[in-house]
Amino acid sequence: MAKTVKVNVFNSVQSFKSTQKTIVTLGTFDGMHIGHQAILNKLKLQKKIYGYETLVLTFFPHPRMVLKTDHKISLLNTIDERVKLIDQFGIDHLVVQEFTQDFADLSAEEFVKTVLVDQFNIGKIIIGYDHRFGKNRSADIHDLIEFGKKYHFDVEQISAEELNDVSVSSTKIRNALNVGNVALAKTYLGYPYMVSGKVVSGKQLGRTIGYPTANIQVAEDYKLIPAIGVYVVGVTVKGKDFYGMLSVGTNPTVGGTEKTVEVYIFDFNDTIYDEEITVRFLTKIRDEEHFGSIDLLIEALKNDEVFSRNFLSNID
Repeated sequence: MAKTVKVNVFNSVQSFKSTQKTIVTLGTFDGMHIGHQAILNKLKLQKKIYGYETLVLTFFPHPRMVLKTDHKISLLNTIDERVKLIDQFGIDHLVVQEFTQDFADLSAEEFVKTVLVDQFNIGKIIIGYDHRFGKNRSADIHDLIEFGKKYHFDVEQISAEELNDVSVSSTKIRNALNVGNVALAKTYLGYPYMVSGKVVSGKQLGRTIGYPTANIQVAEDYKLIPAIGVYVVGVTVKGKDFYGMLSVGTNPTVGGTEKTVEVYIFDFNDTIYDEEITVRFLTKIRDEEHFGSIDLLIEALKNDEVFSRNFLSNID
């Protein structure tokens, strides 16, 4: 679980029992996109009106991994990333509930009574425009309003955040990243898509052609990696920020076959093996190519660097 966060983090519904009235929202919150952010901002605003403590209930693993045996689903955030993103909104309490088949089998009213009412002492709930809950996702906003009347809490639904007449969703962000459209993903997320991992030793071919790269071992295999290609990225390592260009691919020009993530950091020559590193995808430069010679590869990398530095000069 993420460290150095201000929000009170609880690892199960049972571990949090509130004596104070709470205003609650719940969901997977994968990506913490602008739609999620609108909900959390509304939560904070309502706290000022009601005086209740704010609480976010989120789930891990992703319900689709449990309900649809969709073990290959790629997620936008690791659980640590999600906690850190939620923490930025000044929420009082965050409950991370393990999503199991038993939890999924709770009827809608069982969930409302045993979790929201008995554990959370709910005074109000705010949900997104398409939220469904309970066994087989059987209940919707209309059911929730009726439960609110029965158990004495208020219900508010937020309409879809619209961007160019397209509602924002984690699925649409995944689709954008899967085709390398990191700029569209950034628009939906409200921040550049990030990938973190540890720097590990590679074949060190880059340093022989003037472009030494840091190979990134991504910690979680469910973390979505954008489409194969070359990107302009922001880089954070050893507590400092840099820029660079990153390749997702197999390095076909030098006979590579395994997919790697490696970044060339501009104006940087430190040794950073075993260091934690985070890259932020800013824009795509080009697709991966199989060049006919090392010289052609070097020429392409030089062009990539010119493109990257020009791009960065326009955003600083």
